[in-house]
Amino acid sequence: MKSIKLTKTGGPEVLKLEDITLEKPGADEVQIEHVSIGLNYIDTYHRSGLYPLQLPTGIGMEAAGIIKEVGSNVSNFSVGDKIAYAAAPLGAYSTHRNYTSKNIVKVPNDIDLEQISSAMTKGMTTFYLLHKTYIPKEGETVLFHAAAGGVGQFFCQWANSLGLKVIGTVGSDEKVEIAKKYGCHEVINYSKEDFAKKALELTNGKGVSVVYDGVGKTTYDKSIECLKLRGTMVSFGNASGPLDPIIVSKSLQPKGIYFVRPAMNQYFTNSEEIQEAADMLFKQISSGNVKIEIFKKYKLEDAIQAHKDLESRKIIGPAVIIP
Repeated sequence: MKSIKLTKTGGPEVLKLEDITLEKPGADEVQIEHVSIGLNYIDTYHRSGLYPLQLPTGIGMEAAGIIKEVGSNVSNFSVGDKIAYAAAPLGAYSTHRNYTSKNIVKVPNDIDLEQISSAMTKGMTTFYLLHKTYIPKEGETVLFHAAAGGVGQFFCQWANSLGLKVIGTVGSDEKVEIAKKYGCHEVINYSKEDFAKKALELTNGKGVSVVYDGVGKTTYDKSIECLKLRGTMVSFGNASGPLDPIIVSKSLQPKGIYFVRPAMNQYFTNSEEIQEAADMLFKQISSGNVKIEIFKKYKLEDAIQAHKDLESRKIIGPAVIIP
């Protein structure tokens, strides 16, 4: 059994592969043999210290696998069940782990474990963005940053199934076609165009109802600019760095903008909320509304390279670690 551990924060080189020995799972835990582990940008925030952790710690919050043993209080899961999860406590970068049963869901037989390991975080993020944080109505125009990325590919497909018009932004010409492939109706390369100006043109000067922004620092001001009167700014990530302090009178007050900073742990506080999101995700995948194409697979011992690729924007789709 092996696991990636952090004893300090920093660059990818702080990821250390160690041999581990597991005790029997606790009364409310299950022991999981991982089949596939999700690779997510938030993992780099945990590793770098942007999101502080108590050290030493494991890393990774998403995986899928098979239950090998159940704790004495666990009655709703059995040895051999296919399961997946996307929640703390961290430690998904491992071949095996003991994990709380309240955060896992059974995976239907028609869902591939490699696919769902890459989909839980991205899919559940998409679920809370579209169904909890701001709920757009059919026909509304929304803007999503980094539309060709992992979450973007899920979001744009899912948004299409709800009848939304999606304007996506990307950082290079090669990503324009990727974003279109996964459901963007209009794509703006913000390295070449003023995306706020273009979004206003595409909406006849009205602006978009909502901006879903996982990029952060470099896109905030223009995101506010392209919102309509009483629009909603959903800031859910920091890929370009954390936001500068917000001056309410300057950025929010002029158009009565609603600002929200959501995170997964605010929406999935119990097993019922987790199951609701997972059921919706499974339905979207089974129906074909959301298609998953694994962009790249890494070995557990190659986690350092995986993080380097994440941070250099070389990963342009769902990626997994195979233990």
